[in-house]
Amino acid sequence: MSTHESHTATDAPPIRIGMVGHAFMGAAHSHAWRTAPRFFDLPLVPMLSVLAGRDSVRVAAAARRLGWAGTETDWRALVERDDVDLVDICTPGDTHAEIAIAALLAGKHVLCEKPLANSVAEAEEMAEVAAEAATRGVFAMCGYSYRRTPALALARNMVRDGKLGTIRQVRAQYLQDWLSDENAPLTWRMDKAKSGSGALGDIGAHSIDAAQFVTGQSITGVSAIMETFTKERPVGGDFVGLGGSGAAGADVERGPVTVDDAVIFSARFDGGPIGVFEASRAALGRKNAMRLEVNGSRGSIAFDFEDMNYLNYYDGGSGADPDSLGFRRINVTEAHHPYTGNWWPVGHGLGYEHGFTHQVVDLLTAVGAGTQPTPSFSDALQVQRVLAAVEHSAGKDSRWTSVDGREGQKQ
Repeated sequence: MSTHESHTATDAPPIRIGMVGHAFMGAAHSHAWRTAPRFFDLPLVPMLSVLAGRDSVRVAAAARRLGWAGTETDWRALVERDDVDLVDICTPGDTHAEIAIAALLAGKHVLCEKPLANSVAEAEEMAEVAAEAATRGVFAMCGYSYRRTPALALARNMVRDGKLGTIRQVRAQYLQDWLSDENAPLTWRMDKAKSGSGALGDIGAHSIDAAQFVTGQSITGVSAIMETFTKERPVGGDFVGLGGSGAAGADVERGPVTVDDAVIFSARFDGGPIGVFEASRAALGRKNAMRLEVNGSRGSIAFDFEDMNYLNYYDGGSGADPDSLGFRRINVTEAHHPYTGNWWPVGHGLGYEHGFTHQVVDLLTAVGAGTQPTPSFSDALQVQRVLAAVEHSAGKDSRWTSVDGREGQKQ
């Protein structure tokens, strides 16, 4: 079968999608719902039924642009509709719990963007409701899309297959620079009440999930520092992408930034490895440097999303040629690599949007089979507990904090 023709069987039943939110993540998710059935053999055909947004004019324009059949201005109305089977949540974190719980109780499957919630208590309630819903064949998944980057999926397979030996160390960075300018305008991502945290939850959560996904191990404790470099930002401005530019000057209205700009923490994993994590939205020159390196007793892997089609692998096994030791650069676009066989000829490369398409593929494959998709809300709850431990440690002079919230000695 050609990689360019539609793969989904024409007799596959539909699954009708309702999405809440239509900004950055809404556009990425919409593209994924439209694209997945055209390149992958899916058991269910996604139908873009309803898009919800608070402003009727803006949501109608977004629906036309993104391919949605209908609109609502109240997410509650979307959840109650008979023509919605799955609710996709692409809103700020302060709304995740209420929408997800209502949708699951209404018998709708749920895809919820990360991080799962703004607090451990919210995430615990969501995970509990999701676990009960799963017993009724209603499933929930959290959208940690970087798991679906082919190179990171390959890295996980290599760790699982023992190619790195015993895992010893993990180092993870997620570096961006869109908040380096002190006059970048204030957005909801800088309001703790809406976002839960700053660089920590926005991008650090991805690093936490990716590290646990690739190693197959959970973080058990942390020691952290957090910093907000710019305490106030212009209330208005020219909003472009995630940020933009605000007006400068003494007479410009500015509002408080209530989240972190950067965070650094050390960690221990339940299988023995130690790790170092860094997340910053003020690292000048770094646009989306989501990096992960894992060192084992027999080898290492290193990944950087700014070079996302490649995985660097060091084979330190006893059979390695001592005259040619060094990292090998693997172009992860071969047909046998994770996901890539459904796309372009080898070497033609994938992009950011493909992770969301692969997310849809994995979600619908699991739902179609009646099995729990991953990461589950329970998996995402564990990440939420790590986020809470990091914030607690940073607020207590970097004291070692277990992921269960207890301060004390390293285990």
